[in-house]
Amino acid sequence: MTKPRTGQAPPKLNRDEFRLRFLDSFRDPAFEQAAEALSQIETIAWDNYLHGHKAPVKAKAGAGFADPDYDLSVEWRATRDRLLQAEQVQKNPSTRSRILLICGAARNDGTCPGEMSKTYRMTQVMREAVEAEQADVDMLDLSLLVSDYQRRIHPCKGCVSTAMPLCHWPCSCYPNHGLHQTHDWMGEIYEKWVSAHGVIIATPVYWYQAPSVLKLMIDRMVCADGGNPDPTSTSGKNAEKAKAIEEAGWNYPKHLAGRAYGLVVHGDVAGIESVRRSLSDWLGWMGLVPAGHMSELERYIGYYEPYATSHETLDRDQAMMEECRNVARAVVITANALRAGRHSRPDMTLTDPRPK
Repeated sequence: MTKPRTGQAPPKLNRDEFRLRFLDSFRDPAFEQAAEALSQIETIAWDNYLHGHKAPVKAKAGAGFADPDYDLSVEWRATRDRLLQAEQVQKNPSTRSRILLICGAARNDGTCPGEMSKTYRMTQVMREAVEAEQADVDMLDLSLLVSDYQRRIHPCKGCVSTAMPLCHWPCSCYPNHGLHQTHDWMGEIYEKWVSAHGVIIATPVYWYQAPSVLKLMIDRMVCADGGNPDPTSTSGKNAEKAKAIEEAGWNYPKHLAGRAYGLVVHGDVAGIESVRRSLSDWLGWMGLVPAGHMSELERYIGYYEPYATSHETLDRDQAMMEECRNVARAVVITANALRAGRHSRPDMTLTDPRPK
């Protein structure tokens, strides 16, 4: 068996450093009246941290799992059950097509920028176009990460690079209560992706790359492409067991394959082509189906013009707004055709000799 390489992780915090970090969140003088209560809570939090209370509430996995006696996180189980239910609805041919619209910009007028993003305006135009095509819409505005209280997408921990079966579908890395890694948004986001028949991502370019709020989601979607739906098979996060399973042969299930996708990427100086290509490559790798040439849009808004007037520039660019509508229309048309069996991936019957 291939042994895990270890030696990188630092030791646990000492008692004083933990206390300093914990109380740093309560610097507001308003908390002084609760100093004694905070001290009591900090003591409990220290004990949880020291003893690694990742998932403090568990129940036996039961039938349907590789190890029915494994103590499974009830939080993970609840998320998994919602995904199974969403998948049943998504596969019901009597329902209307559902399109997930993702706003990948970090800017909104509820926080420091003081103004909505142009990306959000584009998603609203596409929402109207989707609804005009008699399809349902789910909105995912990733800018809420910077304006909503305690809303978080924690970073991917890279379990897949140890062994694919160690990466669970849905992700079981969070919440980790002992490390106070809670309020993870991804459970709801996975449900939106599973429910969708088509997905449209609209995003600006930040420094030649996708914005950090979008990249956080993308990294955490790795479990949808080859992830293990049974954490009991690896006894949770047992790296040696996961390596043994992968070495014996793993089928890399593509949990979101077959959905249609579209893209709208915009910028003001550079980078739109590379970001659009990287997003298209990622979605295609996961088995999603492109909705045609007009469904992948890349445009500059106010090329080398001031940021301050960019919304006015977008106001004048009615052609781009119509192009956004066409992205939405193309995705609805493709999603409907996929569901009706009139369209499919040309390579869907082929076997990948090197799945990963």
